[in-house]
Amino acid sequence: MRPEKQLIVEDLKKQVGSSPFVILTEYKGMTVAQFAELRKRLRGAKAEYHVAKNTMLRHAMKAAELPDFDRSFGGMTAVVVGNEKADIGAVAKVLKQFGKEFEKPKFKVGSLGKKALSVEEISAVADLPSLDVLRAQLVGLLQTPATRIAVVLGAPASQIARVLKAHAEKQGVAAGAAPA
Repeated sequence: MRPEKQLIVEDLKKQVGSSPFVILTEYKGMTVAQFAELRKRLRGAKAEYHVAKNTMLRHAMKAAELPDFDRSFGGMTAVVVGNEKADIGAVAKVLKQFGKEFEKPKFKVGSLGKKALSVEEISAVADLPSLDVLRAQLVGLLQTPATRIAVVLGAPASQIARVLKAHAEKQGVAAGAAPA
């Protein structure tokens, strides 16, 4: 391989190797304006969209020890990679929504860490709630039992306090009536 191609493969290897996920798409038929709009939306999800030659991308992914996607490297392939804070759900959601609007790009295959993802799995991830929503739901689930326990544990104490108050009021009324 020529030195300039080796540099490109090395750069691609760094990008796909450092990303928590990789999604390959077919971008055939996209206009420059659509490409720019998709890149802008993906930037908001902390991801990047790059066009790469299939052979170079294949070498880079093999060097990064990612799953073997050899049968997916046909046609016009673009790769989506994210930074360490990127959420695959948000990225897949952007790609799916963009695909609904413009009928392009189409998912080919992906990986989450070292696990390969099919087109159906990427679509399923896109349909999941965002990571922040899932965290909020989990916190809500964890807080509900604790709140109920606090109410149950507090009930006897409040009942005792009401009984004591009623007894004190009864004693006060009885003490006030006796001297007269």
